Amino acid sequence: MAKLSQDDLLAQFEEMTLIELSEFVKAFEDKFDVTAAAAVAVAGPGAPVAAEAPEEQDEFDVILTGAGDKKIQVIKVVRELTSLGLKEAKDLVDGAPKPVLEKVAKEVAEKAAESLKGAGAAVEVK
Repeated sequence: MAKLSQDDLLAQFEEMTLIELSEFVKAFEDKFDVTAAAAVAVAGPGAPVAAEAPEEQDEFDVILTGAGDKKIQVIKVVRELTSLGLKEAKDLVDGAPKPVLEKVAKEVAEKAAESLKGAGAAVEVK
């Protein structure tokens, strides 16, 4: 098997949906027994430790809890939000409750939830 360059890998990741990329990261973590967590800066010796204020949540998940009566409209909205194919979007809607978007900004999550609710779906933002 030919070795892929970093640019080739990035090109492949660009073509993936958020859900596919999330599944890849989970598989990568399992395969190599690692965690894809951000690095934490360590304070040097003698540095004062500041009391941590509770952080405001800045990443939200949009979870489809039910398709409602207008399932076809919900599938269309899911496809618009995720760029999934028809079969994948239908499977996601049929398998509710499932995440539609993960770790997105608050504005994006609210807009996606409104779109899904407008199509008749039951949605939860976490």
